Amino acid sequence: MVARDRVRSGGSVVASVVRAVGTVIALILLAHVIFALTSVNEANVLVQFVASWANALALWFVNLFVTGNGTMDLILNFGLAILFWLVVTNIVVRLVRRSA
Repeated sequence: MVARDRVRSGGSVVASVVRAVGTVIALILLAHVIFALTSVNEANVLVQFVASWANALALWFVNLFVTGNGTMDLILNFGLAILFWLVVTNIVVRLVRRSA
């Protein structure tokens, strides 16, 4: 009984870490969208850092939609990447909890 509780708590910790990582990725992507839509100073170190990570984390969604409207492209492409990471994170968390 005690060993089973330890395994469950370990799975819970792993699931929590996975969820935290997925949430941070989604927040980085969201920050990039907000920065781009509000026309912040692109020379700022934080904005450059977020943009570089967001472009890497958006995977194949970066130029998926090309509508001719830059704002719409940004919202569609990065919005889809945010949804992707949240869904994938949720699936992985459920699998980790189920296997624990």
